[in-house]
Amino acid sequence: MCAAKVTIINVGYRSTNFWVISAGTSRLIIDLGWPGTMPTMQANLTRMGVPMRELRYGFATHYHIDHAGLAQEFKHAGVPLLVADVQVEWIPRMKAHIKPADQFTDITTHDNRVISLADSRDVLGAIGLAGQLLHTPGHSPDSVSLLLDDGSVFTGDLTHPMFVTDEESAVTNASWQLLRDHGATTVHAGHGPVRPIAPA
Repeated sequence: MCAAKVTIINVGYRSTNFWVISAGTSRLIIDLGWPGTMPTMQANLTRMGVPMRELRYGFATHYHIDHAGLAQEFKHAGVPLLVADVQVEWIPRMKAHIKPADQFTDITTHDNRVISLADSRDVLGAIGLAGQLLHTPGHSPDSVSLLLDDGSVFTGDLTHPMFVTDEESAVTNASWQLLRDHGATTVHAGHGPVRPIAPA
């Protein structure tokens, strides 16, 4: 039996990219919307032909308001939240930067699928995706990138090498080098167009 062809579509809005990776009807959404915008997200998923019931997991590259704002609402809609173990402590910290007007629904932690980075290949493989999660701090300590074996990498807000400040250069450049070392070729960032990975 042949593996389903993997496709990537952008269901983003408000200048943020939210990526759906599909292996047939088995799908993963990477980054989870702005709080209070579930109708917009649902409309975009419908317009792009992605039924909510086919989303096997939602995954946030990091826990900032524009990347994990709808995490709990996705869970209410039946989409489990996949969390890397290096991200767990940062989920409750996100609330410190959220105002009541943001209409944020607090993320529960007892019912998330928490996995180690070492187990990520098996978890992704179970839903038809060949790839792994890699810890790529720089923009934030909890930043995790998803790298597919075809070289496509989903980096959230990992700072572009051209814009790295002296203060963050060592950590951020090490994250980019980690991605290159593991075969990343094409960057699907949280903001901006798809682009080739910058050379070292």
